Amino acid sequence: MPVNTSEASPAPSLFSPVSLGKIELANRIVMAPLTRVRAGSSGIPGDLMVEYYRQRASVGMIITEGTYPDHASQGYVGEPGIATDEQAAGWQRVFEAVHAEGGRIVLQIMHAGRGTHPDINGGCRILAPSAIAIDNKTFTEKGEQPYPVPEAMTTAEIRAAVEDFVTAARRAIDAGADGVEIHGANGYLLQEFLSPAANQRTDEYGGSPHNRARFVVEVVTAVAQAVGAERVGLRISPEVDLGDVFETDRDDVLATYGTLLDQLRPLGLAYLSVLHAEPGGDLVQELRRRFDGKLIVNSGPFGGPTTREQALQHIEAGHADAVVVGRALIANPDLVERWQGGHPENEPRPELFYGPGAEGYTDYPFLEAA
Repeated sequence: MPVNTSEASPAPSLFSPVSLGKIELANRIVMAPLTRVRAGSSGIPGDLMVEYYRQRASVGMIITEGTYPDHASQGYVGEPGIATDEQAAGWQRVFEAVHAEGGRIVLQIMHAGRGTHPDINGGCRILAPSAIAIDNKTFTEKGEQPYPVPEAMTTAEIRAAVEDFVTAARRAIDAGADGVEIHGANGYLLQEFLSPAANQRTDEYGGSPHNRARFVVEVVTAVAQAVGAERVGLRISPEVDLGDVFETDRDDVLATYGTLLDQLRPLGLAYLSVLHAEPGGDLVQELRRRFDGKLIVNSGPFGGPTTREQALQHIEAGHADAVVVGRALIANPDLVERWQGGHPENEPRPELFYGPGAEGYTDYPFLEAA
């Protein structure tokens, strides 16, 4: 009787490769999209940003900080853009530096929606699903100021916003990005449409869960058609009440995000990224089933920085295909090496997360050479 010498494939580990669409990752540690506001008033990535991303190229995939597709959608002073050829050329230098180190990098496209101010976006109009302001303040070039009441977008402005995402995605891919991530989370424009608290429209973009999901479906579909679905990811944060989105009704959340993912499933996107306190919980795993594709998860903001043990557990328990890590990667550019060898980690310096210079950005030490 012939002996079967074939062996079962080994279980995935945090340090084993994985494919997200056409993006081949050497390991399953993904760098979170981290706002660092080092692009200056021009929004053009410079030498400092090139070095910052180059240092962290050993992760399986870098997701860049949120990057505005047009100046009106800029949410932070010092945020980078992908709205001009000059900004795209700056990002091209970043992509080339990461690729030279063997890394993979996708650009996150972020429209801040009502989460901006005329003193941030060059005096442009503030657009959102409905004329409802965030009850908070934001930091502008003239100091801290209340968020203004936005203007409710017209249908024509919604279509224009879709095109802005498409143009930004094409610029990113042409500049050498391995892919793009559509930011549908954290209370910005796409989640504003999803949230019944921020979206009180009565047209085809408001009301029912299906209608509130319509704009996100249109953006993601158009970008996927433009640059290839296998290079497109979507980030969502159901029940994460940032920017006054207030998704507090679990049934409505499941209906809204469920219909969103039902409609996106046939596209064959590279991945879905979910920010949630319970990646292994019923909600996230049901959304994973509805999406029927690769899932990456991030739970860091809810219980302190993501630890090595938590990341290992997410993969070993089968909660996700890769783990998104933020603060540990800010402080440890060589985090993969540290986690693989069980080495001590640098502590993050939160007081330096946001600022113009290299301190707390590119000066965290690497492990000493043996």
